[in-house]
Amino acid sequence: MIPHILAAAAETASGISGSFTLAIAGAAAAIGIGMIGGKAVEAVGRNPGASGKVLTLSIIGMALAEAIAIYALILAFQGR
Repeated sequence: MIPHILAAAAETASGISGSFTLAIAGAAAAIGIGMIGGKAVEAVGRNPGASGKVLTLSIIGMALAEAIAIYALILAFQGR
């Protein structure tokens, strides 16, 4: 009885694994982008003269964080 229930649960879980991967990666990317943006605003508040350098570095950091979510989207469409 229990092995049949576990087999059914595993079959159901295999269909949502891509969605779960995408949800976790999307949440992590959103948290990372928020932290980068917050720290960039903090840095410009402390040193307004460095706003150009801070902007450049924060855009690069946000792009790298967003790339993780894009990789997860590709994996979700593949069903992994």
